[in-house]
Amino acid sequence: MFYEDLSDYDYRDEDSFTDSESGVYALWYRPAYARLNIGWLEAGKPYSKGSVPTAFVEKLKAVQEVQWMNVCLGFHECDLCPADGAPEGTGEVRIPGGPGMAYAAPFLITHYITAHGYRPPRSFMDAVLAVDLDAWAAARWPDVPFPWVPDDAERMLE
Repeated sequence: MFYEDLSDYDYRDEDSFTDSESGVYALWYRPAYARLNIGWLEAGKPYSKGSVPTAFVEKLKAVQEVQWMNVCLGFHECDLCPADGAPEGTGEVRIPGGPGMAYAAPFLITHYITAHGYRPPRSFMDAVLAVDLDAWAAARWPDVPFPWVPDDAERMLE
């Protein structure tokens, strides 16, 4: 599934978080913030290539360990890799950007960076590096590792 970097995200109307510890509890809401696509790559479509700071890749991986966003039942295989052995991803990651805006990336984004040389826009890299990872990693249900969840988010508690 391909979307140009920094284009408007319109794949899903709602955002949902699944509790990473239980894998059962969840919340969902219609975002009040704009979402911009980052890293939705597809074979045959051009994408930006280049080196990225190691600190950025490590921080992005750490964010993905604590944030389960829009996790789906199916998997998406990397179609930039050979068919046999292509990594699979499910879900997305959200990174706060400027006021009223968040970046929306597929979970395979770290694979695209490390295996295929994808270079995300500088604004996304800066936003990832600005994440307060300690606060996100400390979040425990019903809190989630993303700061802009509205108070009226619908929650599945059992």
